[in-house]
Amino acid sequence: MTTRVIIVRHGQSTFNKERRIQGRLDKSVLTEKGRETASQVAAALKGISFDAVYCSPLKRAKETAEAIVADLAGDSKPPAPQPSDKLMEVDLRLWEGMLREEVQEKFGEDYRCWQERPHEFSMNVPSETGTVEHFPVLALHEQAKQFWDEILPRHPNQTILIVGHNGINRCLLSTALGISPARYHSIQQSNCGISILNFDTPRPPLKGKLPVQLESMNLTSHVGEILPKPRPGHIGPRLLLVRHGETEWNRQQRFQGQIDVPLNDNGRSQSKCAADYLQDVQIDFAISSSMLRPKETAEIILQNHPGVELKVDDLLREISHGLWEGKFESEIETDFPGMLDQWKNTPESVQMPEGENLEQVWERSVQAWQNIVKAAKPGTTGLVVAHDAINKALLCHFAGLGPEHFWNFKQGNGAITVIDYTLGPDHPPVLEAINITTHFGGILDKTAAGAL
Repeated sequence: MTTRVIIVRHGQSTFNKERRIQGRLDKSVLTEKGRETASQVAAALKGISFDAVYCSPLKRAKETAEAIVADLAGDSKPPAPQPSDKLMEVDLRLWEGMLREEVQEKFGEDYRCWQERPHEFSMNVPSETGTVEHFPVLALHEQAKQFWDEILPRHPNQTILIVGHNGINRCLLSTALGISPARYHSIQQSNCGISILNFDTPRPPLKGKLPVQLESMNLTSHVGEILPKPRPGHIGPRLLLVRHGETEWNRQQRFQGQIDVPLNDNGRSQSKCAADYLQDVQIDFAISSSMLRPKETAEIILQNHPGVELKVDDLLREISHGLWEGKFESEIETDFPGMLDQWKNTPESVQMPEGENLEQVWERSVQAWQNIVKAAKPGTTGLVVAHDAINKALLCHFAGLGPEHFWNFKQGNGAITVIDYTLGPDHPPVLEAINITTHFGGILDKTAAGAL
């Protein structure tokens, strides 16, 4: 992956604080808290050299970008922010400036459509030729695609910073990863939250599957939120999905699969860091894969939560690599010529010799997850510790993606992902944060990129 894109949402604005719909209305500016958190973003980005900075031209985003760049000036001397209209916020012109409660009261049916079927939501807005039907989310998705098509070819092998808004940032992430506009509300973007995408170059057109990896999404610890806050009105369970700590075979990049390799010393240290990070988070129940490495990771985390019983589930075991297990990539290439490239490029097409395919992994991991969600009591928080392939399959499932997107999500050893069932277990989950590894120091995931 050669082009790194770091996406930041603007800091708290006056309209955020008042719970007003902002859209493209440019009357909202940063609050004192918004300016403070912009400086905290800069502190988190220290040591990263940026080749370009892009921002929305709206005041709240432009001010955030300028504050970040000013605070970084003594470090990596980033270039001045370049405003782009393609980073403008979602166009909700009939609601702009109104309190959310006012919109719900005045436009009840439309607001429900906006929340439940955002891809179908439309507004009849005035134009030069009369009234036209405007689809805000569909238009914003197209805008995001145009931004990627315009910007990515300019920056091969570079690092760029983008400062935008809640809506456009969701659409930038969605269009990069192939997530449907119907999932618009399933992605959280907190004020001054940080997300990181790594694009491979050269890349194909956006019509195809982008060679991109979501390294992390909506990191908030730098602004004092260990985990993103649940959305207002949250009633369902919150689940913390964790990948086990490092093993010696991870470090050696040897395929593990269902061979029961324990944590190494670094893996135990990573698990302790995760435990310390989560020590003040209420955990009501815990479930782990039945294999040694996730089970030990969970046990270390739960040392700070006495009284929480750890249950294990065989359905959460790592993918079976069959005859690949215990081998290095060079050995696999010798024994199964061309199959490793197939696994890296079209993983959905691979049947592991005497092992599993991704469809089988999907089926059992999703079944395990549904069992967990069904059993969880409203308002509780659960810890789920599993493996790289299991976690990636689940993340694809949450995002409405199939096995062909398996490599689009990174899961570092000891990383934490936050999934909320805001409206309850019968509604789609909200991806609050993905692949948090800031408890190891810094916002970049520096865990071993070992084999599964």
